[in-house]
Amino acid sequence: MRSMLFVPADSERKMEKGRGSGADALILDLEDSVGASQRPLARGLACAFLRAAADRTQRLMVRINPLAGEDALKDLAAVMPGRPDSILLPKATPADLRRLDDYLSALEVANDIPRGATRILAIATETAAGVFELGNYRGITPRLEALTWGAEDLAALLGAVNRLPDGRYDDTFRLARALCVLASQAAGVDPIDTVYVDFRDNAGLRAECDAARRSGFTGKMAIHPGQVADINAAFSPDDAELAWAREVVEYFARNPNSGTVGIGGKMVDRPHVVLAERILARAGAK
Repeated sequence: MRSMLFVPADSERKMEKGRGSGADALILDLEDSVGASQRPLARGLACAFLRAAADRTQRLMVRINPLAGEDALKDLAAVMPGRPDSILLPKATPADLRRLDDYLSALEVANDIPRGATRILAIATETAAGVFELGNYRGITPRLEALTWGAEDLAALLGAVNRLPDGRYDDTFRLARALCVLASQAAGVDPIDTVYVDFRDNAGLRAECDAARRSGFTGKMAIHPGQVADINAAFSPDDAELAWAREVVEYFARNPNSGTVGIGGKMVDRPHVVLAERILARAGAK
């Protein structure tokens, strides 16, 4: 997945607009973008939207509330009859992931959903405890498909401003971001970059997407439909990258015992084959 667009689940209009956004996935939000008094309405609308979306060429996720509160189970009980593709777990820790795996197993049985069909994407840096446990997600559940990080909740927790005057993230948040990439690799799942909150600044968004991709992120979350095209473009390999990747993979397929070789004017060896295979895989998957 390259692009994941948040839409508030208490707005039928915004959810429907999201379907035409071009995003690879929609995140039907029951947490931050929905007031507490609106959550019962939002749960019903989200489930109805899921049930009506027979065409799942676009993945449909639901962001529930944190497991530490009482809303999370209400969220899950309400939306699981609609068979969401994934659950986005906020303020996550590895222990939360284990609990959510158990909850989903029970709700899948109750709703005649194949066991394990519902995947999980965890927002893993929204608390200090979450940051310190980033290396512990491997092997908990095959439901886990990606880790992402969040700068806004962590900043609120710390009483901090997450960006410097020049727009770059301050050191604490750069650390959380870097650890998210490493934790994803350790867990064998995709790393997804966090949102860019200035939705009118397309140039800034493009620069942040390019930086994220260079760091190893495979996609990015969006808060506005106008951000989706730039995110999709940034996380899609261009023709030159694809040509290089094909040449590398084909050469080493023909020459399995080869070591370092010059391709395209640069020295290439076995780690570059892994990179080339990942580029080709990204081109064929959303």
